[in-house]
Amino acid sequence: MPWLALPFKDKSREKLARYFELSTLPTLVIIGPDGKTLHSNVAEAIEEHGVGAFPFTPEKFAELAEIQRAKEESQTLESVLVSGDLDFVVGKNGGKVPVSDLAGKTILLYFSAHWCPPCRAFLPKLIDAYKKIKERNESLEVVFISSDRDQTSFDEFFKGMPWLALPFGDARKASLSRKFKVSGIPMLVAIGPSGRTITKEARDMIAVHGAEAYPFTEERMKEIDGQYNEMAKGWPEKVKHALHEHELVLDRCGVYSCDGCDEEGRVWAFSCDECDFCLHPNCTLGEDKGTKDDKSEEQNPSKEGWRCDGGLCYKG
Repeated sequence: MPWLALPFKDKSREKLARYFELSTLPTLVIIGPDGKTLHSNVAEAIEEHGVGAFPFTPEKFAELAEIQRAKEESQTLESVLVSGDLDFVVGKNGGKVPVSDLAGKTILLYFSAHWCPPCRAFLPKLIDAYKKIKERNESLEVVFISSDRDQTSFDEFFKGMPWLALPFGDARKASLSRKFKVSGIPMLVAIGPSGRTITKEARDMIAVHGAEAYPFTEERMKEIDGQYNEMAKGWPEKVKHALHEHELVLDRCGVYSCDGCDEEGRVWAFSCDECDFCLHPNCTLGEDKGTKDDKSEEQNPSKEGWRCDGGLCYKG
């Protein structure tokens, strides 16, 4: 490093970590000429903009934000997936598919890895949704972007997927991860037919709504929200149940494991405000109300450099 440092055993390190509420590494705090904090962490800004982020003032970040908005407005699929001679993705037989062939379709960028338990658990849901959407003759394609450590792992994982991929070790993977701020996998980014980003939360949409989430727009989510509100009309807001000592409250949630039937539930649950207990409406009210999914039970150690917690694997 071409700069200064605190001695390794300097006790002020701990004081500084507390003062700046250090929660992640790397963290790069900027102190202005007047001794006041300009920014609590510009590490990501430097990774994305380099020297262009200097002098790290609010005015500079406002300028960068405006530049970013302009880029997003003019974004095309080619500007996302093409870099120099790398203007293709690969199919199941290893053949090259030009990115231009995907223009005009809804594209899901699937950041994932074979070693990641949440990724393996999510994959069957994504495949099911993909096939159902394709059966409706919708213009959808998925591109797998791998965080695997070797070609063998990539090949093993990709052979079970019915879609396209970036080649293993492709240089575009790093720039795509930076562009979409991928800090945990699996992550699913939806690119619309115009080439502009629709959402970076498509993974949660698929997990909760399956194929019905297509085309992943805000308008579609509002439609689904209205449908689920209609579903719950007439349900009691609070109930007592023999399986739990406390009162259960009707609550909107994502995906959860029902403490009554041990199956996966979605959207609606009767939950306890005092402890971590949830019942599916079917188990609570005694008839078919709401939706369930089969749960995934694969639990394998995470790959070195990453940690898996709940439904995501994060960079260590």
